[in-house]
Amino acid sequence: MKSRRKFIKNTGLITGGILSSSFANQPFNSMNKIIGSNDRIKFGVIGCRGMGWSDMRSILKNEGTDCIALCDVDDSVLEKRSADVKKITGKKPKIYKDYRKLLDNKNIDAVVIGTPDHWHCLILVHALEAGKHVYCEKPIANSIKESMIMLDSAKKHSNYLIQVGQWQRSSPHYRDALNYLWSGKLGQIRLVKVWAYQGWYGMYDPAPDSPAPDGVDYKNWLGPAPMRPFNKNRFHFNFRWYWDYAGGLMTDWGVHEIDIALFGMKVKEPYSVVASGGRFGYPNQDSETPDTLQTLFQYDNWTMLWENAVGIDGGNYGQDEGIAFVGNDGTVVIDRGGWKVVPELDYQNKKVPKIDEVPYQKATVSGLDFHTKNFIEAIRNNDPDSLNCGIQSGSIACINAHMGNISYKVGRKIYWDKENQTFGKDKEANDLISPDYHNGYSLPI
Repeated sequence: MKSRRKFIKNTGLITGGILSSSFANQPFNSMNKIIGSNDRIKFGVIGCRGMGWSDMRSILKNEGTDCIALCDVDDSVLEKRSADVKKITGKKPKIYKDYRKLLDNKNIDAVVIGTPDHWHCLILVHALEAGKHVYCEKPIANSIKESMIMLDSAKKHSNYLIQVGQWQRSSPHYRDALNYLWSGKLGQIRLVKVWAYQGWYGMYDPAPDSPAPDGVDYKNWLGPAPMRPFNKNRFHFNFRWYWDYAGGLMTDWGVHEIDIALFGMKVKEPYSVVASGGRFGYPNQDSETPDTLQTLFQYDNWTMLWENAVGIDGGNYGQDEGIAFVGNDGTVVIDRGGWKVVPELDYQNKKVPKIDEVPYQKATVSGLDFHTKNFIEAIRNNDPDSLNCGIQSGSIACINAHMGNISYKVGRKIYWDKENQTFGKDKEANDLISPDYHNGYSLPI
């Protein structure tokens, strides 16, 4: 990757929407700092209103961690989170409105990326080039191409560890359920169902455009996204329902569930994907992504079916979200609350159950806390292989989810060319692999 040579000039000034930074000229060895067991790991948070702050708060539960810097485009968020950090650590962090200035802070060892999805790629690449370990919220990117760029950058900067916020990987009850799956007791797995029915969010009445609130650097919030007037419906949490910034429930919840499905089945890429859905439940609400979607992924001798529904609950097996591995002899069903095994009946032997039922095993601990602890331990041990969800895993889930959205957008079945990493001769689908960057920003390639 030659992005930094293109990106950096020789000053610390913003030019054409891009900030140059001094760390490009530092000797590599000066940034390759090994953190020992007695050193405090100093964090900065970029995007600290929602999950960025949840991640940082969880990290601070680990001994020997500090939060010394916060970055957000919203002054009110910075003020609140600064107070939150002081309450926990006893010290106020430095605050920034531009993440690239935060990355210039040589005292920071690692960063948490909690921005909207369309910012993840640029920030992660620049954080690695600045010599920081990274905890990146899911999905890792807002496109297939960005996911690939981030993976390539991680390989180049392999001295620095990346944990992706697909924290279900670290939850003990998910591991228990997957161990049952891998035992072979379910027999041949023919179908994996993944779903998210979310009745509590995603519905917003149309609102007029307006000036950005005082203290909000809206141009910086947009970054590489298309320039549009400010609208409160597209800002903060709601960004996930608009294609400029995210991919709806498919990439919001989907990467969590798809990650467990593909991890469980030990695969990376589908042969084909076909999606169907639309804004069926609430067509007059202010959103772009589908509120109802079904997507079928074809793998080798099995399929994965994704379902999402915004504004209603009650998904498969009576659970609002989850993963079900459907085998000839039984089904493992997992959600954030626990897991169970539903046996099939043997119709050739008096309908006796083929395997023993496993009643619902309730989760008892926080998967997020296990996930951040795993990240801290991996940094201290300088052991990327010990990460429960590194960048490779994050990229697999993200790419599969974006394939589903691309099929939805083109309105037909698409076929993945693994060798060339394209959709073959399907130009319309191929054009959606890579995003268009705006406002003076460029893909870091």
